[in-house]
Amino acid sequence: MVVCGINPVREALRAGRIDLVRASEQGSSRVRELVREAEAEGVTVHWVSAAELNRESSGAVHQGIVARVCPSVKYSVADLVREASTPPIFLVLDGIEDPQNLGAMLRTAEASGVDGVVRQQRRAAPLGAAVAKTSAGALAHVKIASVVNITRALDELRASGVWTVGLVQGASCKYDEVDFSLPSALVLGSEGRGLRRLVRERCDWLVSIPMNGQIDSLNVSVAAGIALYEAVRQRRSKRSKE
Repeated sequence: MVVCGINPVREALRAGRIDLVRASEQGSSRVRELVREAEAEGVTVHWVSAAELNRESSGAVHQGIVARVCPSVKYSVADLVREASTPPIFLVLDGIEDPQNLGAMLRTAEASGVDGVVRQQRRAAPLGAAVAKTSAGALAHVKIASVVNITRALDELRASGVWTVGLVQGASCKYDEVDFSLPSALVLGSEGRGLRRLVRERCDWLVSIPMNGQIDSLNVSVAAGIALYEAVRQRRSKRSKE
Protein backbone atom coordinates (compact mmCIF):
# COMPACT_ATOMS: atom_id res chain seq x y z
CA MET A 1 0.00 0.00 0.00
CA VAL A 2 1.12 3.57 -0.62
CA VAL A 3 0.27 6.65 1.44
CA CYS A 4 0.31 10.15 0.01
CA GLY A 5 0.76 13.53 1.60
CA ILE A 6 2.91 15.01 4.33
CA ASN A 7 0.82 14.13 7.41
CA PRO A 8 -0.01 10.52 6.41
CA VAL A 9 3.63 9.85 5.49
CA ARG A 10 4.88 11.39 8.74
CA GLU A 11 2.51 9.32 10.87
CA ALA A 12 3.37 6.11 9.02
CA LEU A 13 7.05 6.94 9.51
CA ARG A 14 6.54 7.45 13.24
CA ALA A 15 4.74 4.11 13.38
CA GLY A 16 7.77 2.45 11.79
CA ARG A 17 5.84 1.16 8.80
CA ILE A 18 7.61 2.84 5.84
CA ASP A 19 10.29 1.13 3.78
CA LEU A 20 10.50 3.48 0.78
CA VAL A 21 9.83 7.18 0.18
CA ARG A 22 9.48 8.89 -3.19
CA ALA A 23 9.73 12.68 -3.08
CA SER A 24 9.36 15.37 -5.71
CA GLU A 25 12.57 16.93 -6.98
CA GLN A 26 10.77 20.27 -6.62
CA GLY A 27 9.48 19.43 -3.14
CA SER A 28 8.70 22.10 -0.56
CA SER A 29 10.73 22.73 2.58
CA ARG A 30 8.26 20.55 4.50
CA VAL A 31 8.84 17.70 2.08
CA ARG A 32 12.62 18.03 2.42
CA GLU A 33 12.34 18.10 6.20
CA LEU A 34 10.28 14.91 6.12
CA VAL A 35 12.80 13.30 3.78
CA ARG A 36 15.56 14.07 6.30
CA GLU A 37 13.48 12.39 9.02
CA ALA A 38 13.03 9.33 6.81
CA GLU A 39 16.74 9.13 6.01
CA ALA A 40 17.56 9.40 9.72
CA GLU A 41 15.38 6.32 10.27
CA GLY A 42 17.24 4.42 7.55
CA VAL A 43 14.40 4.59 5.02
CA THR A 44 15.37 4.55 1.33
CA VAL A 45 14.47 7.80 -0.46
CA HIS A 46 14.13 8.29 -4.21
CA TRP A 47 13.86 11.75 -5.76
CA VAL A 48 11.46 11.62 -8.70
CA SER A 49 9.50 13.94 -10.95
CA ALA A 50 6.07 15.31 -10.06
CA ALA A 51 4.66 13.38 -13.03
CA GLU A 52 5.89 10.09 -11.58
CA LEU A 53 4.33 10.91 -8.21
CA ASN A 54 1.04 11.69 -9.96
CA ARG A 55 1.09 8.24 -11.54
CA GLU A 56 2.01 6.44 -8.33
CA SER A 57 -0.65 8.23 -6.28
CA SER A 58 -3.35 7.53 -8.90
CA GLY A 59 -4.31 11.18 -8.93
CA ALA A 60 -4.62 11.60 -5.14
CA VAL A 61 -3.22 14.80 -3.61
CA HIS A 62 0.34 13.85 -2.66
CA GLN A 63 1.91 17.23 -1.70
CA GLY A 64 5.18 16.12 -3.26
CA ILE A 65 5.71 12.90 -1.29
CA VAL A 66 4.54 9.30 -1.48
CA ALA A 67 5.63 6.38 0.70
CA ARG A 68 5.38 2.60 0.47
CA VAL A 69 3.98 1.19 3.69
CA CYS A 70 4.78 -2.24 5.05
CA PRO A 71 1.76 -4.52 5.51
CA SER A 72 -0.01 -3.72 8.75
CA VAL A 73 -0.38 -6.20 11.58
CA LYS A 74 -3.48 -8.34 11.10
CA TYR A 75 -5.69 -8.34 14.19
CA SER A 76 -8.56 -10.58 15.12
CA VAL A 77 -11.41 -9.54 17.41
CA ALA A 78 -9.81 -11.67 20.13
CA ASP A 79 -6.52 -9.80 19.65
CA LEU A 80 -8.27 -6.44 20.09
CA VAL A 81 -9.99 -7.58 23.27
CA ARG A 82 -6.81 -9.08 24.71
CA GLU A 83 -4.72 -5.96 24.07
CA ALA A 84 -7.39 -3.41 25.10
CA SER A 85 -7.33 -1.08 28.08
CA THR A 86 -9.79 -1.37 30.98
CA PRO A 87 -12.63 -0.72 30.37
CA PRO A 88 -12.24 -1.12 26.62
CA ILE A 89 -14.08 0.76 23.92
CA PHE A 90 -14.30 -0.36 20.30
CA LEU A 91 -15.75 0.98 17.06
CA VAL A 92 -17.57 -1.50 14.82
CA LEU A 93 -18.25 -0.52 11.20
CA ASP A 94 -20.89 -2.42 9.25
CA GLY A 95 -20.00 -1.74 5.61
CA ILE A 96 -18.71 1.84 5.44
CA GLU A 97 -18.32 2.34 1.69
CA ASP A 98 -16.93 5.86 1.31
CA PRO A 99 -13.13 6.14 1.81
CA GLN A 100 -13.41 9.71 3.10
CA ASN A 101 -15.94 8.67 5.74
CA LEU A 102 -13.83 5.68 6.76
CA GLY A 103 -10.70 7.83 6.99
CA ALA A 104 -12.50 10.46 9.07
CA MET A 105 -13.84 7.80 11.43
CA LEU A 106 -10.40 6.26 11.91
CA ARG A 107 -9.01 9.72 12.68
CA THR A 108 -11.69 10.29 15.34
CA ALA A 109 -11.21 6.77 16.71
CA GLU A 110 -7.49 7.34 17.16
CA ALA A 111 -7.95 10.78 18.69
CA SER A 112 -10.60 9.59 21.16
CA GLY A 113 -8.55 6.61 22.33
CA VAL A 114 -10.54 3.74 20.83
CA ASP A 115 -8.90 0.38 21.58
CA GLY A 116 -9.62 -1.05 18.15
CA VAL A 117 -11.85 -0.94 15.09
CA VAL A 118 -13.76 -3.92 13.71
CA ARG A 119 -14.75 -3.45 10.08
CA GLN A 120 -16.75 -5.37 7.52
CA GLN A 121 -14.27 -6.55 4.89
CA ARG A 122 -16.67 -7.11 2.00
CA ARG A 123 -18.69 -4.35 0.33
CA ALA A 124 -16.68 -1.73 2.21
CA ALA A 125 -14.05 0.88 1.41
CA PRO A 126 -10.57 -0.66 1.14
CA LEU A 127 -7.81 0.49 3.47
CA GLY A 128 -5.94 2.28 0.70
CA ALA A 129 -4.32 5.62 -0.03
CA ALA A 130 -7.57 7.61 0.07
CA VAL A 131 -8.38 6.33 3.57
CA ALA A 132 -4.83 6.97 4.75
CA LYS A 133 -4.95 10.53 3.41
CA THR A 134 -8.32 11.39 4.96
CA SER A 135 -7.34 9.82 8.29
CA ALA A 136 -4.37 12.25 8.47
CA GLY A 137 -2.12 9.33 9.36
CA ALA A 138 -4.39 7.65 11.91
CA LEU A 139 -4.53 4.52 9.74
CA ALA A 140 -0.93 3.84 10.75
CA HIS A 141 -1.84 3.78 14.45
CA VAL A 142 -5.34 2.30 14.84
CA LYS A 143 -5.65 -1.44 15.46
CA ILE A 144 -8.08 -2.82 12.90
CA ALA A 145 -9.71 -6.24 12.65
CA SER A 146 -11.21 -6.85 9.21
CA VAL A 147 -13.89 -9.53 9.42
CA VAL A 148 -16.20 -11.33 7.02
CA ASN A 149 -19.15 -11.52 9.42
CA ILE A 150 -19.98 -8.52 11.62
CA THR A 151 -22.73 -10.35 13.53
CA ARG A 152 -20.28 -13.06 14.53
CA ALA A 153 -17.81 -10.36 15.63
CA LEU A 154 -20.52 -8.79 17.81
CA ASP A 155 -21.22 -12.18 19.39
CA GLU A 156 -17.52 -12.51 20.14
CA LEU A 157 -17.39 -9.07 21.74
CA ARG A 158 -20.46 -9.80 23.87
CA ALA A 159 -18.96 -13.11 24.99
CA SER A 160 -15.94 -11.11 26.18
CA GLY A 161 -18.12 -8.86 28.33
CA VAL A 162 -18.39 -5.94 25.89
CA TRP A 163 -21.76 -4.20 25.58
CA THR A 164 -22.71 -3.37 21.99
CA VAL A 165 -24.43 -0.07 21.20
CA GLY A 166 -25.92 0.37 17.73
CA LEU A 167 -26.46 3.89 16.43
CA VAL A 168 -29.66 4.04 14.37
CA GLN A 169 -32.03 6.75 13.27
CA GLY A 170 -35.24 6.98 15.28
CA ALA A 171 -34.28 4.79 18.26
CA SER A 172 -36.18 5.85 21.39
CA CYS A 173 -33.09 5.66 23.60
CA LYS A 174 -30.71 8.60 23.11
CA TYR A 175 -26.96 8.17 22.68
CA ASP A 176 -26.19 9.93 25.98
CA GLU A 177 -28.58 7.72 27.97
CA VAL A 178 -26.42 4.58 27.86
CA ASP A 179 -23.47 3.95 30.16
CA PHE A 180 -20.36 4.14 28.00
CA SER A 181 -18.16 3.81 31.08
CA LEU A 182 -18.78 0.05 30.79
CA PRO A 183 -16.81 -2.08 28.29
CA SER A 184 -18.48 -0.87 25.09
CA ALA A 185 -18.54 -1.18 21.31
CA LEU A 186 -20.18 1.55 19.23
CA VAL A 187 -21.71 0.03 16.08
CA LEU A 188 -22.42 2.09 12.93
CA GLY A 189 -23.84 1.11 9.57
CA SER A 190 -23.24 2.16 6.00
CA GLU A 191 -24.00 5.60 4.60
CA GLY A 192 -27.11 4.51 2.76
CA ARG A 193 -28.86 1.68 4.59
CA GLY A 194 -27.48 2.07 8.12
CA LEU A 195 -27.19 -1.05 10.26
CA ARG A 196 -28.41 -4.24 8.63
CA ARG A 197 -31.28 -6.05 10.35
CA LEU A 198 -29.22 -8.93 11.74
CA VAL A 199 -26.61 -6.50 13.06
CA ARG A 200 -29.28 -4.39 14.78
CA GLU A 201 -30.71 -7.51 16.40
CA ARG A 202 -27.30 -8.42 17.81
CA CYS A 203 -26.84 -5.07 19.58
CA ASP A 204 -27.56 -4.79 23.30
CA TRP A 205 -28.84 -1.22 22.86
CA LEU A 206 -30.05 0.83 19.91
CA VAL A 207 -29.58 4.57 20.34
CA SER A 208 -30.09 7.69 18.27
CA ILE A 209 -28.78 11.25 18.11
CA PRO A 210 -31.62 13.81 18.44
CA MET A 211 -32.17 15.92 15.33
CA ASN A 212 -33.54 19.36 16.15
CA GLY A 213 -33.23 21.04 12.75
CA GLN A 214 -34.83 20.51 9.36
CA ILE A 215 -32.64 17.59 8.23
CA ASP A 216 -33.25 14.11 9.61
CA SER A 217 -29.79 12.54 9.64
CA LEU A 218 -26.07 13.18 10.06
CA ASN A 219 -23.06 12.09 8.06
CA VAL A 220 -21.93 8.77 9.53
CA SER A 221 -18.46 10.03 10.42
CA VAL A 222 -19.95 13.04 12.24
CA ALA A 223 -22.33 10.74 14.14
CA ALA A 224 -19.41 8.53 15.15
CA GLY A 225 -17.52 11.55 16.49
CA ILE A 226 -20.47 12.74 18.57
CA ALA A 227 -21.03 9.32 20.16
CA LEU A 228 -17.35 8.54 20.75
CA TYR A 229 -16.75 11.82 22.52
CA GLU A 230 -19.83 11.23 24.67
CA ALA A 231 -18.07 8.04 25.75
CA VAL A 232 -14.91 10.06 26.45
CA ARG A 233 -16.94 12.55 28.52
CA GLN A 234 -18.62 9.84 30.57
CA ARG A 235 -15.37 8.04 31.29
CA ARG A 236 -13.59 11.23 32.29
CA SER A 237 -16.48 12.15 34.58
CA LYS A 238 -16.45 8.73 36.25
CA ARG A 239 -12.67 8.88 36.83
CA SER A 240 -12.96 12.31 38.45
CA LYS A 241 -15.47 10.94 40.97
CA GLU A 242 -13.40 7.91 41.94
